[in-house]
Amino acid sequence: MIRLFDYWRSSASYRVRIALGLAGLEWESVSVDLTAGAQVAPEHLARNPQGLVPVLEIDGLRLVQSLAICEYLDETRGLGLLPDHAAGRARVRALAHAVAMEIHPVCNLGVARHAVAASGGAITLEGWMRAFIGPRLAALEDMVEGGTRCHGEAVTLADICLVPQLYNARRWGVDLAPLPKLCRIDAALADLPAFAAAHPDRTTR
Repeated sequence: MIRLFDYWRSSASYRVRIALGLAGLEWESVSVDLTAGAQVAPEHLARNPQGLVPVLEIDGLRLVQSLAICEYLDETRGLGLLPDHAAGRARVRALAHAVAMEIHPVCNLGVARHAVAASGGAITLEGWMRAFIGPRLAALEDMVEGGTRCHGEAVTLADICLVPQLYNARRWGVDLAPLPKLCRIDAALADLPAFAAAHPDRTTR
């Protein structure tokens, strides 16, 4: 049995749900309530000492870190998430990392809450999120092509990272009007079954 330990609003978990859907796999979802601190409970730390989600149990393995999980699924299930040529793979990884390694860590809820607390209230959660998400998505807007995918015509790792990040951007009230290319990609991907099924509104909370 495949089991995914995740949280419905977690961007990283959202990515893995999309990849599992693209692979046509069925899995059991086990909720780890981040708002209740379940990620630092002993039973979850035994799964992932980082106290993070997602954790995927598959093929007799216990995998952590969403991009590593997505690449494992790509390599073992032939998803085609990375182009065949080295230059294309480098570009797709750069787009994916622009989200997963530049936007996501700074806008992790734990980081944002610490900033709010340390500021004595001068910083708000909404203000923090908008300050970092908006400008960095604007840079990504300049990096992507003008079609309905981040790179080429196939779904790649970059698309899997983009969609959850735009969900979060909307959640925090980021103005997406200046990002027509990203919004066009997002709208096209929303119609794909794997992306639609992975959406937080359709997951167990």
